[in-house]
Amino acid sequence: MNRCERAARALPERGVDALLVLSEANRFYLTDFHSTAGVALVTGEGSWFFTDSRYIEAARRSIDGLAVEENTLAHPALKTVGQILYQRGLRRVGIEDAALSLAEYRKLQDTLKGCELLPASDLLQQLRAAKDEEEIRRMVSAQRIAERALEEALEMIRPGRTEREIAAFLQYRMLLGGAERMSFEPIVVSGPNSSMPHGVPTDRPVGEGDFITMDFGCVREGYCSDMTRTVAVGFATEEMERVYRTVLAAQQAGIDAARAGIPGAEVHEAAARVIRDAGYGDYFGHGFGHSLGVEIHEAPNASPSCRDPLPAGAVISAEPGIYLPGAFGVRIEDVLVIREGGCQDITRAPKELLILQ
Repeated sequence: MNRCERAARALPERGVDALLVLSEANRFYLTDFHSTAGVALVTGEGSWFFTDSRYIEAARRSIDGLAVEENTLAHPALKTVGQILYQRGLRRVGIEDAALSLAEYRKLQDTLKGCELLPASDLLQQLRAAKDEEEIRRMVSAQRIAERALEEALEMIRPGRTEREIAAFLQYRMLLGGAERMSFEPIVVSGPNSSMPHGVPTDRPVGEGDFITMDFGCVREGYCSDMTRTVAVGFATEEMERVYRTVLAAQQAGIDAARAGIPGAEVHEAAARVIRDAGYGDYFGHGFGHSLGVEIHEAPNASPSCRDPLPAGAVISAEPGIYLPGAFGVRIEDVLVIREGGCQDITRAPKELLILQ
């Protein structure tokens, strides 16, 4: 059963006759085809993908399981969608309410007159939450590219290199290693800058006694990788080593707790408890992890607010951290596949404290 068929099977329980998909991420999930322009329509009677002349040839070569049709200025995609819905008597249309602007929603109302537009973002969100083995294979491939780039970056890091230089090197090596693009703009922060979880790389040169936190990932075959490693340059103080050991222990506690059927909040709490018990509870302010896949942030999450059970096949990050303002920060991040009875860590990069000499 392909993804469009799975989506079509879920339509009745959502109380809709059809699903209209406009967002690039969800279009890719359904079609396995990337384009900046396109519309997908899923119904119980069949599915369609519409795109313009820039993509139509590639779409027809690549897409299986949907009828691929070209839209033009004279025959816009949404007008054709409206005709299909009218001809088949499909009036209740699920839309991506979470991804639409007000202007886009009003355009749909104006174009699809006679249809009732109903929120259905959660339909695809739930399908995307549990990855199949092909999706996981792609994420592992992206992860290996990132890990090779890290190995090479560790060889070039030395006092005097700037955060920006290290970030640029990581991106270059990932692209050279087969990445399609970055999962997100890399975070490379050093010394006191490393206390900012989402700090932006600057021209600050790294120096002896600095922690360097590198958070990065790439896309391969449409799927993301994500990892973080924190290393020291020259030496690490006793406090730096203590904080690092605490973060590593917290990550392992979360990994040990992660399994299908338990809420993400419980996974987070297992890690947060370790950090609190070490006296650093005030310095861990984000969730243990987030899902990733086609996008770098998906659902469900391993955060205090995630009360729903994690499904088997969910892929989540494992990234606790401790951030001491004005001093330094430590984050260690792996990626986990949630399984029945446990989880699979698909990150192979070493995690013991590395002091670069």
